[in-house]
Amino acid sequence: MKIICHGGAGHTPKVQDGVDKAAEEGMKILKETNNPTLAATAATIVMEDDFRFNAGTGSCLRDDGRVQNDAAVATSDGRMGAITNLQDFKNPVLVARELLDEFVTMLAGEGAIEFALKKGFKQSKVKGSEKGWTGDTVGAVAQSSDGKISVASSTGGVRGRPVGRVGDTPLWGSGFYCDENIGILATGVGEAITEQLMCYRVYQYNENLEEALEWGVKLLPKDTGVGIIAIRNDGQIYGTSNTSMPFSIIED
Repeated sequence: MKIICHGGAGHTPKVQDGVDKAAEEGMKILKETNNPTLAATAATIVMEDDFRFNAGTGSCLRDDGRVQNDAAVATSDGRMGAITNLQDFKNPVLVARELLDEFVTMLAGEGAIEFALKKGFKQSKVKGSEKGWTGDTVGAVAQSSDGKISVASSTGGVRGRPVGRVGDTPLWGSGFYCDENIGILATGVGEAITEQLMCYRVYQYNENLEEALEWGVKLLPKDTGVGIIAIRNDGQIYGTSNTSMPFSIIED
């Protein structure tokens, strides 16, 4: 069993305790259920509920002063769910997880809100954070004892972004990727990550995970913050960034 969590590229080490708490909660769920999807989402929820992170309750405000969230969940058996431009839900990652067993894999804006309400999630005002950009995206990758892998990711985007802006977080192959071989998440400047189709390219690069992730970070200029975390089905687990990125690994 393994789990790796990150608190966002560009975030300071001051929130390391929050990332550690997320990883601990994820591992607790993993031990109880051996379900990597439940574990990865549980870890992500811990950070969505921590106002210091740019996700859920602590999300940055867009240019109209409101909170708008993106989130994604994917599994090594070929399922995925992503939402974008979701407004006024405390834990967007749970809404994304609900899409895993639906024919539709991604919903946006009013459609995402309608879907969440139909699934029983309650809409409530999310105040968000008036701080500047403090780290983009939080997320977790988990692997069960039988080798199954899941990823979960959530973000509030970037302060002052235009209404309707979509970053890399909900985009398959850019902000997240998962199959029977690997679970991988990116964090950082969403537009730059998307242009590089980063997660999928890193997956294809090399079977040595550390080398592949280090190569992926170098796809972007040094002044463009990016971080990557991943678990391979052969047991390799690694995280790296070209800026500060608090992350935590637990293996059992």
